[in-house]
Amino acid sequence: MTEPADHALAQAVKPLVDAMGGELLAPADAREDDVVLSWEGEEVLAVRLPQLADSLDHILAAMERRHGMPLSELDRKTKQLVVRTLEARGAFSVRHGVETVAGALGVSRFTVYNYLNRETKTRTESS
Repeated sequence: MTEPADHALAQAVKPLVDAMGGELLAPADAREDDVVLSWEGEEVLAVRLPQLADSLDHILAAMERRHGMPLSELDRKTKQLVVRTLEARGAFSVRHGVETVAGALGVSRFTVYNYLNRETKTRTESS
């Protein structure tokens, strides 16, 4: 039998699972809250999704890799873009999300709220 990680389905979904901070497992190792994926009627692999708080840390790390530097070293305009992106991805629905993002950006919570309010005001004015 093909190892789950070697299966074509695993190769196809691995970039997505990695981007989410998830983990690929054999179906036999799946827990109740894991997602088991089938291919042509056969259970091939399971995906363990990260906890929301872990997901936020993973998203922040991915954004640092994308920008090629710590988020705290970005200019103000780019930090505002990061906050908009994080808002769109639901980062601020996570408990302590604002504090976590503020720490990563090297700004105060107040500044993050200002960035969020600025974006909301801009959307409202353009409607």
